[in-house]
Amino acid sequence: MTQNSNMLQDILKRDFEKFEAGLNGEADSYLNQIRKSAFGIFNNLGFPHKKLEAWKYTNLNKIIQSEFQTSTGTSVSQDDINPFLIPELDCDLIVLVNGEYNSELSKISDTGEGIFIGSITEGISKHEEIFNEHFAKITNFNENSLSALNTAFANNGVFIYAGKDVQIPRPVYILNLIDARSITPLAQPRNLFVADESSSFKVVEAFHTIGDEINYTNALTEIFCGKNSGVEYYKIQDDSEKSFHTGSTDIKQARDSRFSATTITWGGSIIRNNLNILLDDENIETHMYGLFYARNKEHIDNQTFVDHAKPNCESNELYKGLIDDDATGVFNGKIMVREDAQKTNAYQSNNNILLSDNATIYAKPQLEIFADDVKCSHGATTGQLDKEALFYLRSRAVSENEARILLLNAYVSDVIDSITIEKLHDRLKEVLIKKLNREA
Repeated sequence: MTQNSNMLQDILKRDFEKFEAGLNGEADSYLNQIRKSAFGIFNNLGFPHKKLEAWKYTNLNKIIQSEFQTSTGTSVSQDDINPFLIPELDCDLIVLVNGEYNSELSKISDTGEGIFIGSITEGISKHEEIFNEHFAKITNFNENSLSALNTAFANNGVFIYAGKDVQIPRPVYILNLIDARSITPLAQPRNLFVADESSSFKVVEAFHTIGDEINYTNALTEIFCGKNSGVEYYKIQDDSEKSFHTGSTDIKQARDSRFSATTITWGGSIIRNNLNILLDDENIETHMYGLFYARNKEHIDNQTFVDHAKPNCESNELYKGLIDDDATGVFNGKIMVREDAQKTNAYQSNNNILLSDNATIYAKPQLEIFADDVKCSHGATTGQLDKEALFYLRSRAVSENEARILLLNAYVSDVIDSITIEKLHDRLKEVLIKKLNREA
């Protein structure tokens, strides 16, 4: 543990003591007992460092050596959030500002019986038993110091619950807005999504920044997919060039459930996305899609872990990377097939294109198989744009830039096309073209 990490931990220790002191009647609650335990784990483990195998290619020193404010009172208006909304998308809207639920800017319809969409605080008051059953039970914060840090400061994030046989009719769009106009915020959004038996919903988490100050988001989302449920999850991470982001999405699936995750990452200084999925019963289906586009000196690290614990399950994973300029990309995907997980089908593919001579990619697909009767495959490829295809398009009077954009757009289309929310799909295709044109 470095001197700098000790300094930042001292700041966090002071802020945690202030945070606890302001809880008043909540101090002895079930939630706060978890917070205390989690902060002790974080204080013991410290920040991750490059000597840890899982952090070999990602250095957090820029974060550790910066001073951030965990208490960040700020004023955000409708005009501030409008650029990050999709007006034509019919959805329930939740706005978090610097990690805190904003009731004035959130717009939630009359949800009806068996549905809750709102803040953790209100969710506990209405569904305390459900909340306590799952909160901090899906994530393993005992071994992940950043998840422990988030849990320690877990406050008024988002709680979504769909009861038995209930389908939430509209997507839930969660806008995580970081206001870095006059402060250097450390935001720690915390979410819990629970799908009960035979229920379904779709959730979009979008991360954006306003302001030019440095900022750090340490996010954690837990998702429980009950028996025969269906959940679609989309994470869109598009922050400023002075933004740091570490985020974990942890999922537990019950029998016959179906889950899909699409992670789009194309903005920020240092980005780390963890996606951990436990297939905890039979006949489970899981799909994972990822697209990361790193430019300038950005560093984007995607880590996925799929744990096949029981028989007769299937997982499919496809991640694609575009790395340009002096940027760095990391993909580490691990599939674990445990001894009891016979009849497992697990497929993983990571494909990357280097768009400059100085771009770097570290790709490490992994399979650990302890069962005999399985079908598993994994692989990674890294290359450059197809020169013959580029030449063909140029010969048809297509400019070099247009030809490049056409080829890259086609290359990543299977990831974008995994998005079943039509208006979100269309918006992201527009943003992709702008970014490939260097307009965003």
